[in-house]
Amino acid sequence: MTDVTIRSARPEDAGPLSEMGWRCFLATFVDGFGIPYPEADLEVFFQAAWSPGAFARKLEEPGAAWWVAERDGALVAFANAGPNGLPHPDARPGELELRRLYVDKAAQGLGLGTKLLDLSLAWMAAHTTGALWIGVWSGNLKAQKLYAAYGFEPVGGYQFAVGDWMDDEFILRRG
Repeated sequence: MTDVTIRSARPEDAGPLSEMGWRCFLATFVDGFGIPYPEADLEVFFQAAWSPGAFARKLEEPGAAWWVAERDGALVAFANAGPNGLPHPDARPGELELRRLYVDKAAQGLGLGTKLLDLSLAWMAAHTTGALWIGVWSGNLKAQKLYAAYGFEPVGGYQFAVGDWMDDEFILRRG
């Protein structure tokens, strides 16, 4: 096994991000937390948010940043931050959101989640003078505890669509 390299994502990462990210999403929320998403909703969600085409479009988004962790030529983790899209009345233009942070099961325990979180938050702080935001699934207590350790506080909630299925999410803010 070689060392892990963290770098900015490139357009050619869209396919590998889709494959690895979808695998992580299913492992976390379907296998791990046991959320019984209907197959039709998963397919709609995959096409809209996790397909290679969706990633290709997101990688080109102005004002957003993507990082990937690579080991032995394969992506094993990634993070994405960009303009805040969370539905909160105190959100202001120019504020930023940590949108995604996933680590493949085979790479967990290597500190990649913390490294990507630190990198994302540093980038966010350097690119806004406003608040930093995170949306987190209400049942993911481990992530909530981690974000609290970084100074994020719950300030609201919303429903996140996975197809027609609606997940209860918490909105966290720092600053």
